[in-house]
Amino acid sequence: MDILYSTMLSKADPTQVPGLARFFKTGPGQYGYGDKFLGIKVPVTRSVVKECWKHVGFLELEVCITSEYHEVRLAALLTLVEIFKHARKTCTCQSDHLRQQCIDFYLAHTACINNWDLVDLSCYPLLGQWLMDKDRTLLYDLARSGKTIWEQRIGIVSTMTFIRGGQLQDTFDIADILLHHPHDLIHKAVGWLLREAGKRDKPALEAWLDTRASQMPRTMLRYAIEKFPEEERKAYLNR
Repeated sequence: MDILYSTMLSKADPTQVPGLARFFKTGPGQYGYGDKFLGIKVPVTRSVVKECWKHVGFLELEVCITSEYHEVRLAALLTLVEIFKHARKTCTCQSDHLRQQCIDFYLAHTACINNWDLVDLSCYPLLGQWLMDKDRTLLYDLARSGKTIWEQRIGIVSTMTFIRGGQLQDTFDIADILLHHPHDLIHKAVGWLLREAGKRDKPALEAWLDTRASQMPRTMLRYAIEKFPEEERKAYLNR
């Protein structure tokens, strides 16, 4: 029995569907065009995952990640995060293999990770954590050559784990790759990660901004300097 899928279906709330469809921009010409919703809020999805993840294997994850319903795809990703996270707690060959399976599954299904929340709630607990002690070329390749804006967003948002570990350089380097990207959702993601880097090391962020602020899309810059004092924000915005 597909316990994750069936439990998610049981939580459907049609009254929430119109609001979610508007919020995730599913109208013609919008970035989420055509996506379908069950009307399940994220806290409910998280509670379902907490209840079910131990009983879910990769066959059911395949069913869920390819679902037409946004929330079921999210449930699959959050379940994958749980499997990966708990495998990290035991240092055995079997747990290492399971973690590798999780990463391989994630990378094989990036076409299904097709909205900002699906990216942001999954990439850094998975890819970011996996790459903490590994070569990070993959993230640079995604940022530079990702087939979709979502793959490119994975490239930058995955660096959140590095920032939390005090490693900021990859965030700055990948931000350089995306500096002239045309899409607003990439501007927001890059600005957000720069802001997080600045919380750890404001002088490092200022040094990066000092040679790039005049080139940055306005939204990216605003996000990056959001925590700066007002006078400093004005000075950067006036460049």
